[in-house]
Amino acid sequence: MASVYDFSARTLDGQERSLADYRGKVLLIVNTASACGFTPQFKGLETLHRRYEDKGLVLLGFPCNQFAGQEPGDAAEIANFCSVNYDVTFPMMAKVDVNGPRAHPLYAYLTKARRGLIGNSAILWNFTKFLIGRDGRIVARYGPNVTPSQIEGAIVKALG
Repeated sequence: MASVYDFSARTLDGQERSLADYRGKVLLIVNTASACGFTPQFKGLETLHRRYEDKGLVLLGFPCNQFAGQEPGDAAEIANFCSVNYDVTFPMMAKVDVNGPRAHPLYAYLTKARRGLIGNSAILWNFTKFLIGRDGRIVARYGPNVTPSQIEGAIVKALG
């Protein structure tokens, strides 16, 4: 696989979506959870989405329940939580595994292609972020403790 455009994922409403639909855009792919200490990052993610969407940024949220069961809800509950609490308007995908033998193929690719700071390929917690350039290749990987505002400069640079 040469880029993220080679993958697809289901949206929260169950529709299959090819990431090739986002060709030429800058993507920020984030594994999310509704009951995590990092959950308030939804606010910053939504701010980035609204600020740069018209310049070519697309955020994709991938709910994941692999970390301390912090995303136990079904698709309707996740959608409601994101809407009511953070007014999320960026695309949210169906819940996925990001690690292990049942990891979504996109995450298997991302983690193999770009290791974390300590050299580990596995996602260590919710709100790990992958910045993808307009060419579909990984620009950077950010840990959960890196806030959306801290990567705004990198996003602006990727947007050109």
